[in-house]
Amino acid sequence: MAAQIPESDQIKQFKEFLGTYNKLTETCFLNCVKDFTTREEYHIQQNEALAAKAGLLGQPR
Repeated sequence: MAAQIPESDQIKQFKEFLGTYNKLTETCFLNCVKDFTTREEYHIQQNEALAAKAGLLGQPR
């Protein structure tokens, strides 16, 4: 039977997840809005790799 994680640890993990998610979305957004006149595939791939590394997506492509 799996051990229960204390509520304080669950809250701490969730706060860490939200912090990671915040940083990731800010980085992705700033990469995308840097230049609205071009569509650079590199930034899209880089953002997907960052999200995968942070554990916010499934396996990277």
